Amino acid sequence: MFTTHLESRLTELYSEMVSLRRHFHQYPEVSFQEVETPKMIARYLRELGIEVREKVGGNGVVGRIRGGDGPTIALRADFDALPIQDVKDVPYRSKVNGVMHACGHDGHTAMLLVLAKVLTETDLPGDVVLIHQFAEELAPGGAKPMIEDGCLDGVDYVFGAHLWTPLPFGTVGVKHGPIMAASDRFELIIRGKGGHGAIPQHTVDALMVAVNVAGQLQQIISRRTDPLEPAVLTIGTFSSGQAFNVIAEEARLSGTVRTFTTHTQERIIKEMERVIAATCDASDATYELEYIRGYPAVVNHPTETELIRRVASNVIGADGVVDLAPLMVGEDFAYYLQHVPGCFFFTGAGNPECAAVFPHHHPRFDIDERSMLHTAQILLGALRSTWTAHEKED
Repeated sequence: MFTTHLESRLTELYSEMVSLRRHFHQYPEVSFQEVETPKMIARYLRELGIEVREKVGGNGVVGRIRGGDGPTIALRADFDALPIQDVKDVPYRSKVNGVMHACGHDGHTAMLLVLAKVLTETDLPGDVVLIHQFAEELAPGGAKPMIEDGCLDGVDYVFGAHLWTPLPFGTVGVKHGPIMAASDRFELIIRGKGGHGAIPQHTVDALMVAVNVAGQLQQIISRRTDPLEPAVLTIGTFSSGQAFNVIAEEARLSGTVRTFTTHTQERIIKEMERVIAATCDASDATYELEYIRGYPAVVNHPTETELIRRVASNVIGADGVVDLAPLMVGEDFAYYLQHVPGCFFFTGAGNPECAAVFPHHHPRFDIDERSMLHTAQILLGALRSTWTAHEKED
């Protein structure tokens, strides 16, 4: 089945990973507008003789490599980009104005395509489902509609990874249980009664009410939330007023809430409604609050997480495997883990020598491309270990 031949083949095909990644990097497509990327993915898989379904859940592509009667294992990679101008001085800089791969999804896609090629070169104990997902960056995301369209049908386990520049190349971050937060957003409109800036007694100043609301909302985290339950409430936008001598009639705020448990999430929503209502009522203002639930928390399963930990130790050495602290960023891989056991891990892709020193979603973002090979090797090991474990049980 799995021999060192497959591992050496991954190494031999590393240059192809790089070539594919740089092609995707030059021709990025934003969430829900992916057209040419899924076409290229489907064409590549078909040329390998792999069964392919296109337009799964929207713009998704699902390949299936047929194997024996063992468990069916899904591997997922996302392929959407971001509406950011690429300003890197590299030959593979984005050719699409205002769009770039600023999070590593191009590397995820290239890695999984080459891994698929290697897997077609041997007999497999079970099926491998290749989930190439669209629109991870923008809620409601691509995972949920792809699942509803059957991408997990018959799947027993699922694994995914993120190339992660906060971790240096040569490391892997993994954690069982909650590893990424639920990511919600809210839109708030506060309405008062506008008027002349010199006659405030006849007005209801929406701007000042909004300022008070903003301050009170921050105390939900500091004074109304268990300090042992991580949570974030951030106000990202605040707009109000039209002129220096006019008291504002309306104020608009938007922000995000990040939590790991449903209990904390519901508590914050309830407290937000209470605080906003009380503050507006005290000033004779009215409000509209729209709370949009985003991706749920990513919660890794313990058995599969320990499997990834063992495999990663074999690939990069035990000293390179770190117990990652939970991240407050969101990921719709959460939906896959709600349906089948699995693990989502982070492969170190940071390296100052190759310009990978800027954070994710930055106009100069880049990765140490060797991290793609590490990820492919770990996923290959996860397949082998999962099937081996089931053979022993049988």
